[in-house]
Amino acid sequence: MPRINNPKPPKRAPKIDTRRGAKKKPCSFCQHGVGTVDYKDLAQLRKYISDRGKIRGRKVSGNCQQHQRDVTDAIKTARELALLPYTQRTVTERRGGRGNRDDRGPRAPRDNDRSSAPASVNVEAPDVEAEEILEYAEDASTAAAVLVEEVAE
Repeated sequence: MPRINNPKPPKRAPKIDTRRGAKKKPCSFCQHGVGTVDYKDLAQLRKYISDRGKIRGRKVSGNCQQHQRDVTDAIKTARELALLPYTQRTVTERRGGRGNRDDRGPRAPRDNDRSSAPASVNVEAPDVEAEEILEYAEDASTAAAVLVEEVAE
């Protein structure tokens, strides 16, 4: 009887499949018996576009292979005809960055620009302070109108 020098390694724990038991999302076009996807039906196509304007994938939308291709072609056709936007307009809350000059204030004139620099204009401040105007004005638009009148005088 020969000896076994290498004993068997211990068995690994079985992998847990998170999708086991989860059903695949059914294709809504197949359920309703839709033959073709219309590029003019924008409400239907917007369901398959993300908030940033990307076309959602098959796993997310639940479409079958053929209807996903039809949806993609319909979205692209609608974009070319300007019925759908290519990207959605997003509002960013971050400010600044590398190339944004608006945050740094006005730029000082260079040495070679002094000849074309305008002469300084002396503007006198109005007698009434902006805070006083805001106290008497009901809202900001009337306060701005009063302040403009004061400066004009």
